[in-house]
Amino acid sequence: MDTFTLWRSNIVAMLHDLLWIPLAIGGAFWLRFNLETIPDAQLPACYALITLALPVQFLSFYAFGLYRGIWRFASLPDLMRIVRAVAVGCLVSFALLFLWSRVEGLPRSVFFLYPLILILGLAVPRMLYRWIKDRHLNFSRVERKRALIVGAGQAGELLVRDLLKTGPYEPIGFLDDAARRQGQEIHGVRVLGRLDDLVRVIQHRGVEVVLLAMPSAAHAVIQGVVQQCQGLSVVCRTLPSVSELADGRVEVSRLRQVEIEDLLGRDAIMIDRQGVNGLIQGQVVMVTGAGGSIGSELCRQLLLYHPSALVMVDHGEYNLYQIEMELLKQNQSDSDVYAQLGDIRDQLRMSIIIDQFKPVVIFNAAAYKHVPLVEENPVEGIRTNVFGTCALADLAVSHGVQKFIQVSTDKAVNPTNVMGTTKRIAEIYCQNLNREGEVTQFITTRFGNVLGSAGSVVPLFRKQIEAGGPVTLTHPDITRYFMTIPEAVTLILQAASMGRGGEIFVLDMGEPVKIIDLARQMIRLMGLEPERDIAIEVTGLRPGEKLYEELFHDSELLSSTDHPKILLSPSRIIPLYQVQNELKLLQKCCDLSDYRGIYRALQQLVPESVLQENNRFID
Repeated sequence: MDTFTLWRSNIVAMLHDLLWIPLAIGGAFWLRFNLETIPDAQLPACYALITLALPVQFLSFYAFGLYRGIWRFASLPDLMRIVRAVAVGCLVSFALLFLWSRVEGLPRSVFFLYPLILILGLAVPRMLYRWIKDRHLNFSRVERKRALIVGAGQAGELLVRDLLKTGPYEPIGFLDDAARRQGQEIHGVRVLGRLDDLVRVIQHRGVEVVLLAMPSAAHAVIQGVVQQCQGLSVVCRTLPSVSELADGRVEVSRLRQVEIEDLLGRDAIMIDRQGVNGLIQGQVVMVTGAGGSIGSELCRQLLLYHPSALVMVDHGEYNLYQIEMELLKQNQSDSDVYAQLGDIRDQLRMSIIIDQFKPVVIFNAAAYKHVPLVEENPVEGIRTNVFGTCALADLAVSHGVQKFIQVSTDKAVNPTNVMGTTKRIAEIYCQNLNREGEVTQFITTRFGNVLGSAGSVVPLFRKQIEAGGPVTLTHPDITRYFMTIPEAVTLILQAASMGRGGEIFVLDMGEPVKIIDLARQMIRLMGLEPERDIAIEVTGLRPGEKLYEELFHDSELLSSTDHPKILLSPSRIIPLYQVQNELKLLQKCCDLSDYRGIYRALQQLVPESVLQENNRFID
């Protein structure tokens, strides 16, 4: 709103309020005399009160900020300001009237009727103006889609309030399972039933869009609502999750399309914040691979626990720059944030960084993880995932780092590819290095695929659907475990605080998901029909790819922990000198590009692996 418009609006509001002062006084006298003409004997008192009240009441209005508010958004605080301004103005006016000795002929009822009428005269037009604007009662009204809101809690209340002001949707009702909500109205919008009534309400009320206002609802509930909407060809939109609504703002603009993450994610994880806080708060923490999907989320969540400094290391300039800018902008703590370019394979560079910042905890999320790419570039995968990790682990010991958390993968279990084998070797090295030292505790966390991570199947499918298809998968029976990135990182932090050294913490991934079902669900979420609008093609398993993933070896006896989502796998004892000797052989084969020797060395280090030698490298 420009300055001229603002002044014009304020002048109109002032004139309106000033007009109501004589109207309220005259109305008070009129009511006192039973809606008849005011007797001539009472007129001097009436005129005297008007004369005094006009300037006094106006100054009171101004002092209490009646013209700082905007009629369009009049609310309870504005009403309270009106009440206070009228009360003070009336008291001062009556006091001056007594001092002026012009109270002869002033009926006592006027002392009560005048402020009451004035409050109504000031408040009702403001509230009526807001109601008219909220309901869009004007001739240029644009037809809006009829919307059903699922969830009549706080988020639903805030959403419907915003919808009544603006937005492309007209709220026609709520659904909520709470018994106390049934039949109630929220801002004039009625609760029409429970979630079980969804289909009936959609069909009988002509619903065109369903809005999910349940940020903390169980994912099974969201899945049920979305599936019913898909069956009726009704569009479904949702508010973000609780973690995404951390700022508390619930607005129409934050409604978004239901994503596959909303359906495949699990219910909110309880975390021992005190334990994690004890590990992180006031400490220097270092994250390698900080520009990646897991590494960047680690950095975001670590800042919530107020480390004295967060050192982010990555060899990718752009990704590191992005997370640095994001954290510097959002950092509300007193933590220092440092972005350091470096490759974990560069032992000298890593030594300089560790020596400079002296981290107490290191999270190693740096790795090559794309199975087909590592299968085609085995030497590079080994140099990063094996030798880079081992060198970083050795530096952690020599520099007295207290905890080293190695981020691993389910592909390290009975691996059938080079990537999984390299990650398993890193696990073995860290576990057995833990036995040799007394200072550094080595903790490994193992989990499956994370939704939305770089190179994962979800963004690939999304791009293929947006391009019109086809969606490609390697086998109709292939299954994978899935977890959201924030969920995986939350459990990594929890495991880090629980670990005492040498453990492999296996994160509970829930039930595996068939990839073909995932593809079909994603197609439907984008308003299309599988096989009709978007084709699904099976291309065949790639080298090193498994039909299903495993989270632990047959010989690993998992035990429960204090956290229901985290299981503990005991370490497998292998003499460290034996591992180091075999790694020297692997290093020599890599230096000579002896691929046959590389495969033999990998097999010797991880006997349970089933590797298929890439014919392109083997003569």
